[in-house]
Amino acid sequence: METESEPYVRLATLRQLHQVMADMNTARSLADTLQTVADGVVTGLGYELACVNLVRPDGDLVVAAFSGNPAAEALITGRVGSRDSWERRLSMGRHWGDLVFIPHTEGWILDDDDVPQWYTDGPAPRFEDEWHPSDRLFAPMYTPGVQGGACGELIGVLSVDRPRNGRLPGAWGREALQMYAFQAAIAISNARLRANMQRALVRLEREQQALRASEESFRQAFEYAPSGMAIAEMGGDQHGRILRTNDALCRLLGRPASAMRRYAFSDLVHPEDIGTLLRTSAEGGRAELRLGRRDGTYVWVSLRNSVVADAADGPRFLLTHVEDIEDRKRRELQLAHRASHDSLTGLPNSAELRSRLSSRLCQRSSVPQALDSARGGTPLGTLESVDSLDAAYGHPAYDANGHGFDFRPAVAAFDAYDHHVHTVAPAEGERDDGAKGLAVLFCDLDGFKSINDRFGHNAGDAVLIEVAGRLSRGVRDGDTVARLGGDEFVILADGLGRADAQDLAVRLRNEIIQPIRAEGRAVRVGASFGIGWAHCGMTADEVLKSADERMYVEKRSRPKQHRRAG
Repeated sequence: METESEPYVRLATLRQLHQVMADMNTARSLADTLQTVADGVVTGLGYELACVNLVRPDGDLVVAAFSGNPAAEALITGRVGSRDSWERRLSMGRHWGDLVFIPHTEGWILDDDDVPQWYTDGPAPRFEDEWHPSDRLFAPMYTPGVQGGACGELIGVLSVDRPRNGRLPGAWGREALQMYAFQAAIAISNARLRANMQRALVRLEREQQALRASEESFRQAFEYAPSGMAIAEMGGDQHGRILRTNDALCRLLGRPASAMRRYAFSDLVHPEDIGTLLRTSAEGGRAELRLGRRDGTYVWVSLRNSVVADAADGPRFLLTHVEDIEDRKRRELQLAHRASHDSLTGLPNSAELRSRLSSRLCQRSSVPQALDSARGGTPLGTLESVDSLDAAYGHPAYDANGHGFDFRPAVAAFDAYDHHVHTVAPAEGERDDGAKGLAVLFCDLDGFKSINDRFGHNAGDAVLIEVAGRLSRGVRDGDTVARLGGDEFVILADGLGRADAQDLAVRLRNEIIQPIRAEGRAVRVGASFGIGWAHCGMTADEVLKSADERMYVEKRSRPKQHRRAG
């Protein structure tokens, strides 16, 4: 301040102080604000030296700005004083409102602490209110609030020295310094806020750039992926509806992207695979199924799902990876076919025959057979055994007249029996009761060995291939013709009565005995048929053994010269 008497302050001084405070609030950065605060003390408040000590995040105070003496500025700027030493200083001396004045008579004990400080020379004071070179005056700065330190957090301390008038500040000087510190705290807080906002904006811009780069990377990875990719809705009424597809998936299914958006995967999946799709979980779910192409054909694909979110709390979508596995599935089917079919004739082999036959049989005896046996003289105790079986499975399957009941099981373990259609055999004897059953025709070629011996194995193979073709053409769709091994074949024909089975055997024998071209010559083979009947309670081997025995009975019943036709 100037040397005018307080409180009569010149208007120019007030204008200068107002300009200094305005400059504090228009500085461009935190560093500029701190330097403006220090400079304002010198230019606006009339002190020769001023220092801004700023609280760091760890609580200690660092000399952030200095004004009035370049040599002292170079000496202490950037140096740090501990928070404990500053708390000690602010608790000493005289308190003028928020200001702390430590006279030279008390401040000598602070000469050796770690707070950065400077020393000035000068004569000893001659008057009571004269400034001593070792006097110290501090103006704490607190976070904005009600003026006064009790209402805010310490953010820094203004240290001032050497008033130009050489005297201790009066009431006006103290009020001006305290008001200045209050405004400086606001300016520093605002500068920090602006700096934090600028850093946040820079960080946000970098994150947005990274997000845009990530989105672009995802878009390119999605669009140019060699395998199919799709994004579909997740949840709600439109769950599974396709929102976006890449070119690879469009090419795989032969459908344009605009058309794909009209479908959900459930609309494209093969009807037999809809259950597989519904059982596939959204998160990490995998499935192998068939998807429909535009031309009406189906292609085997592997689906792999993952969940992606549009934002932290935004809607979630299904990202589905679609891989073409048509070639692999074809190879798997070929391998499965080779494992279950005869390599020469292409017919089901022995293992496949037994599998198909076993699938029609269960361990439970056929009740109608038990009833027929009872009618034929078997004691009715057989019915009691049937009743005991019914009790074991949880409910009676038939009433006393042999009529079936369709009860739901009480225990899930017996579901297989409730859905199983029991296989029964027609009644034995000459009387045809009209019952239909699963006929097992065992066919053995007569005279085949002589063809093998006389004309070689190539001729024998040609005969087997031709016989397999004739048998396959002579049965109905759904019947099974299998090669058991060597020159033995087996036919499974369901829904036949005893007369039907006999007619089928005669018809097939007539087909087989026709001349066969093998290795450039015509040869003939005969055929012997044995007809067995499968019914529940038998094993597949027992059924085949029964048909085999009947075939040998039939073979021995004909004269040897009539067994072969070539």
